[in-house]
Amino acid sequence: MNQNTPPSSCDLRITSEVRQRVLTAAQLKDRGVSPAQAAERCRTGGSWQQPVPGVFVLHPGPLSGRERLRSALLYAGRPPASGRRGLPVQPGGTEDPGYGEAMITGLAALALHGFAAAPPAVSLDHVDVLVPRNRRLRSVRYVRLVRGSRLPRPEWLDGTPVAPVARALADAVVGLADAHAVRRLLTEAVRGGHCEPAVVVGELNRAKVLDRPQVVNAVDSLLAEGRALAEERLYDMVRAHGLPEPLWNVDLRLPGGPHLGAVDAYWPEEAVAVELDTRSPRHSRLDDDRRQEEHEAEWSAYAARREHLERLGVTVVHLTPRKLRDTREQQAAVVRTALMAAADREPAAYVMILPR
Repeated sequence: MNQNTPPSSCDLRITSEVRQRVLTAAQLKDRGVSPAQAAERCRTGGSWQQPVPGVFVLHPGPLSGRERLRSALLYAGRPPASGRRGLPVQPGGTEDPGYGEAMITGLAALALHGFAAAPPAVSLDHVDVLVPRNRRLRSVRYVRLVRGSRLPRPEWLDGTPVAPVARALADAVVGLADAHAVRRLLTEAVRGGHCEPAVVVGELNRAKVLDRPQVVNAVDSLLAEGRALAEERLYDMVRAHGLPEPLWNVDLRLPGGPHLGAVDAYWPEEAVAVELDTRSPRHSRLDDDRRQEEHEAEWSAYAARREHLERLGVTVVHLTPRKLRDTREQQAAVVRTALMAAADREPAAYVMILPR
């Protein structure tokens, strides 16, 4: 057999469909191509190539970005030789191409999510692939395996399973020493509306990178950016839905008494306050029990302050950045209802209003 002779009766000529030109040994066997025939095609000067073990590309030239990604996924997702299972089903009901639970993560995933701060997948030295912790494969050539005990549900982008932005960010940051690059990625995640700061910080905490010098300042900027973005959404909600203009960013205090807390918006005539919850976990050195204790203590302090204001006749509306982003009309209705209900309540205690 020479390299111009088809190895079987199956038509395996070059096509524009990546799935038809990047195949595993098992997929080739299903098409009538034996391992020996596949290996023959990959010899020096042959018309095929084997970029990673068990995966064949049916042309001799450089791999495209999508071919590199598919090769990495097929390598990482192939089932063990003993006990192959039926292939899972993709969203939409089509058959999965053989990726198993593997998904692209790290910088390659961010590129697929459309991040301007992430280099194109084809230019990366490594393609990070997230796999279950118990997989016995090892990283090889340009495929770098990232193991996780709890894998997120992948997002399918152009037929490729990709880790959600927050998880991909954390996996990318693990391998980055450049503080500027880290800051650009985190900032784009928030400004681009990909995810909320609290979710990003939670993933960075899980990855145990919050204490790294290149991450600390970037996270501080991320939280400040997230806070400013949440406040901007609150302003937009009030004005877009015709709510009365409140006093913005004020402190409440009893005359001659204690500080009652800061609120993001306050309607003094109706005694209605809005608080934005932009808290984020920042406890990477603590174990799970300590983190839980601090979270509960923080929430208890918030609840006690809210109850104190409610006893004084001040209605407190608690909003999160995600609610303002995803359900702004509903949140406006909640605030409007609280303002309208003021006429049926007892007058609130007199409180001093001070600039924050």
